[in-house]
Amino acid sequence: MLTGNTDLQIQADIFNAMSSPDIYPHAIDRIEQQDTIISKVFLTGQYAYKIKKPVNLEYLDFTTLENRKHYCEQEVHLNRRLAPDVYLGVVPITFDNGQYHLAGSGMPTEYAVKMRQLPERLSMRNLIRRGKLDRDSTDALARKLAEFYQQDSADNQIVTFGSWQTIWANCEENFRQAEPFVAEIIDERKFQIIRAATRAFLIRRRALFDRRMEKQKIRDCHGDLRTGHIYFSDGIQIIDCIEFNDRFRYADVTSDLAFLAMDIDFEGHPETARQLIDAYVDYTKDRELFVLLDFYKCYRALVRAKVNCFRLQDKNYTNHEASGRIRKARRYLDLAYRYAVQFTRPTIWIICGLPAAGKSSIARELAGAINISVFRSDEVRKVLFGFEPFDYRNELFEEGIYSKKASSHTYAKLLLLAQEEVKKGRSVILDATYSREHDRDGVLCLAKDMDANIIFVECVASYQTLKKRLVERETTVTTSDARLQHLKQFRARFEPLTKIRDELHIRVDTDMPLNECMLQILSHDHSSASRQIAELMKNRLSDTT
Repeated sequence: MLTGNTDLQIQADIFNAMSSPDIYPHAIDRIEQQDTIISKVFLTGQYAYKIKKPVNLEYLDFTTLENRKHYCEQEVHLNRRLAPDVYLGVVPITFDNGQYHLAGSGMPTEYAVKMRQLPERLSMRNLIRRGKLDRDSTDALARKLAEFYQQDSADNQIVTFGSWQTIWANCEENFRQAEPFVAEIIDERKFQIIRAATRAFLIRRRALFDRRMEKQKIRDCHGDLRTGHIYFSDGIQIIDCIEFNDRFRYADVTSDLAFLAMDIDFEGHPETARQLIDAYVDYTKDRELFVLLDFYKCYRALVRAKVNCFRLQDKNYTNHEASGRIRKARRYLDLAYRYAVQFTRPTIWIICGLPAAGKSSIARELAGAINISVFRSDEVRKVLFGFEPFDYRNELFEEGIYSKKASSHTYAKLLLLAQEEVKKGRSVILDATYSREHDRDGVLCLAKDMDANIIFVECVASYQTLKKRLVERETTVTTSDARLQHLKQFRARFEPLTKIRDELHIRVDTDMPLNECMLQILSHDHSSASRQIAELMKNRLSDTT
């Protein structure tokens, strides 16, 4: 809400004065104005002046001159972290001899943040829209952000803002504030699905949020990281961080990055968003980010939908401007809905490949990373035929419990186990050679019937590595009965995954360190899930038209 008439009248007079060149102590090219709910910006060509409005909202209080001065100083201080040469200081606006002056004599009546005006043509938003943002620039931005998040040690007080309880409260606050606009502007069905998906994710992934705190991934971030706030001018300048509420800035780095990735998606360039995130993870090795990304993208998209709804309460908008806000709010809601489907839709992971290719190591690491069940054919097979998992069976190739009939039973059981998990809305990992196209077709059909995503992770390794690992099995306890003497036959039997679409198939060289393998897998998973959801949405749209 706005304060009394005194402050409003003074600001109206100041805004009128700043619309004229006379008040500026420097040459100007032209005067342009930008309005938001909480501020007004005057652009003069060389410099920009930002004045905070005397508003009191749920999350900020600019109602006193003292507060406005304080938050102007905060804005300069905080934004110098990412744009040190842009923020020049806080300038008093004084009144003397019947006139307003910038940094003149007399009593200060208002304060403005003075900034070096950046060329709009070099904003990230503008560059993306014109197709001028190259891969090198995206990588440089990822590196700058990675360095920014690591420049200070995580403060213990800041880390608490990443607690599960805080994240839950933030999400619930978001829903509560958006709820008045449901039905009239926001689609109720989509809103309810987003809310249910968010709550389910939080309940299911509570341990992950705790782990992020332990790993000190909660930082003093930017808080409003959008394409319109990033400029590729004299390096990279990132402006307009949140200064008025620490709670909006203290967050998991994933939440900050998700805002930017979501904004890039909104501009219609998801591939650029993927490049940015992949580059960031490559620099930081923070593979958990992929697990959280869509959740936070959803949260940020709903925030933007809500903000556009809030702005409709300004009665000064024309009908045309109001229609534009409504369209934006609905586009952001659609984006939030899409993310919610992505992070809740179960995925069937097929970890396949030759014996000793590293399948079980990958499956075990993946299961730990995303907290889902893994079913191994070696264990399922032995239990199915009445043996203990670690009972060694010295069978001939494709004989005994490894006969074609026994293998058919084993793969059928794996399908049943996967089906039960997916029915519960859970992702699942199946660890087996899946050497035959027939067996792969079976799990593809299951994914289609169960409306689930599917990813084939084909583990490969050099022949020497396979031999070495199989020799080591002779002296170790393992559930697998495959030995070196079987390798030639396994290789001859393995049918290439040529019919699996690229977006559903990732080939991982397990000669690489395990951590590098996991980064490759999780990055591909996020990209694949996005493409599968896009296809799903397209099909659903076609079904309704």
